[in-house]
Formats: sequence, structure tokens, C-alpha cells
Amino acid sequence: MHLLSSNLAQHGYSILFVLVFAEAIGLPVPAALALLIAGASSVKGPLHLSFVLLTSGSALLVGDTLLFLMGRYTGWWLLGALCKLSLNPDSCILRSAQSFHKHGRSMLVLAKFVPGINTLAPPLAGTMNMRFFQFFPLDLAGASLYAVAWCGVGFLFSNFLGALAKGYQAGGRILLWFVGLAIVIYFGYHVWLLLRSAALSYVPRVSASEVARRLYSDLHGDMVVFDVRSHGYYSSKASRVKGSVRLEPNTILQQTESLPNDKEIVLYCTCHRQATSMRVARILQQRGFRSSVIKGGMRAWKKGGFPLETVPPDDLILLPTF
Repeated sequence: MHLLSSNLAQHGYSILFVLVFAEAIGLPVPAALALLIAGASSVKGPLHLSFVLLTSGSALLVGDTLLFLMGRYTGWWLLGALCKLSLNPDSCILRSAQSFHKHGRSMLVLAKFVPGINTLAPPLAGTMNMRFFQFFPLDLAGASLYAVAWCGVGFLFSNFLGALAKGYQAGGRILLWFVGLAIVIYFGYHVWLLLRSAALSYVPRVSASEVARRLYSDLHGDMVVFDVRSHGYYSSKASRVKGSVRLEPNTILQQTESLPNDKEIVLYCTCHRQATSMRVARILQQRGFRSSVIKGGMRAWKKGGFPLETVPPDDLILLPTF
């Protein structure tokens, strides 16, 4: 801390870069708060507004470019990994993909201001084969707008942030408290999800091997398998359990009349702890259907080496390519 006091500006920029970069790559870090404090601290020092904007903009560009390139080479795997950090993994990729489908490349400019989409926009652009020279100016505009907006608010309303702007060291301590609180909320939310899923343990879980045995034998007549993934239908290379049928999880209430009530409905997804499958299964049970979920979802099915099939073209929702 003594070193921070003696060389405040240098360490202030370093801390700002690390926090903004961390948020850019998907970590649950409140970078907007750091930008507010930095903007307020640049009114009378020790920071300078031009360097604050340059530092934060550079951190955003570096993080976004890294995710763009990883999205280009890893595709949907990276998107699924990032969604595990989201507070709402159930609809994480779905919302981002739909936003790109509706707004196209212009989504990159405003994505930073939309929670849940801000981190996924760069790798989605890479997955959709956007060229880097198309991506970079749009992302530069979005990063600049985001940095100017939050730093500008901190600069203009520095009097209201006086407790933070009087000293970046004191602001740093407050920021650490906010970061700690954000981490507690993040892990607390996931503990709540774990307890909630335990409360729903009455939903039967069937092993992938048991489903495969029944599905590909004479026993399949009393069972139908539905794919309720929140994503996975946006790539021409998408695959699913052989013999399964698509069931859109976000409009399940409008589809219940078309579901067979004389068969067991088996559901699978790729969410952590089978979140989507459990949610849909519970809705179906409340409406009198016999429903269960594949334990481990699509991962367990692939790990077991059971048959897959390419998603039919009519079921695909192809995103724009650039």
C-alpha cells in the first residue's frame, strides 16, 4: 500500500487495466464502477482523463480481440464456457445469438451496455466468420463509447463521488469491497441454484445408456426424446441425439398441446446441472406429463459414444455470416 501511495498514477492505471480486461473476458468484475472512480479521480488528480480513457479502451480492445480470435478457432465451445460464468446460463447464448440475428454487426457497438451479451458479442462475431477488419472498427467504437460514458459520468459528477475521488487509494479500498461483494453474490447465486435443483430432485434422471437402450430397441414405443438446448441450433455443423426432436424451451407453454401424453418425455440439454431440462420437465409434470431428464445431458451422451445425427436444415436458425 505504501508503494501505491508513492506512485499512485502508475498503479492506478494498472489496476484499471486489469479490472476492465477481466470484465471484457467474462469474469464477474464491476468494471463500470472502476471507470466511474477513475473518471472522478481525474478531475483533480492523481489520474488524467485522457490516459484513463486510453487505458480502459485498450483493455477492452485487448480482451475483445482475444475472445474474437478464440471464437474463430473454438466456436461454440468457448461460448458455452463463457456462459457458465453467467448468472443466467439458461438463456445466455440464446439472447446473444438472437440479438446478432436481429441487429447484425451493429450489435457490437452497443453490446457493452447489455449484461449477458457484452462478453459474448466478440466470440460470436468470430464464430460467424466476421473478418477482423470488419470487427475491429465496430468494437473500437463500442469500447470507446463504453469508456467515455462511464468515465464521463464519473468526471461530471465527481462531487457526488467525492468520497471516492478524494484519493484513489481510498477508492481502491471501496472498490475492493464492491468486488468482494460481487464475488459473494455470484457464488451465493450458484449455491442457491444448487439448493434449488436439489429441491427439484423429484424429477427423474435417467442415464444416457438407459435412454440409448430403450430408444434403439423395441422399447422405444413408450418414450420420446426431446432436445431442449437453449442453443446449439445456430451452426450448420450442429448435431443432436439420433432420433430426438427439437422442443423450444422458451415457448414450452405454447407447445404442450402437441406433446404426446401417453408416452414418457425424456429431455436433454447442455446446461450446467441440466438447468433447462429440469425447468422444462417440472413445467410438463405440472401439466400431467410423465417427464424425465438425461443425467449429464448431451455431454454424457457424447461421452458414452451413443449415436448422433446432424440437425435437419429446417430446424436450424442460421445466424448471419460476414
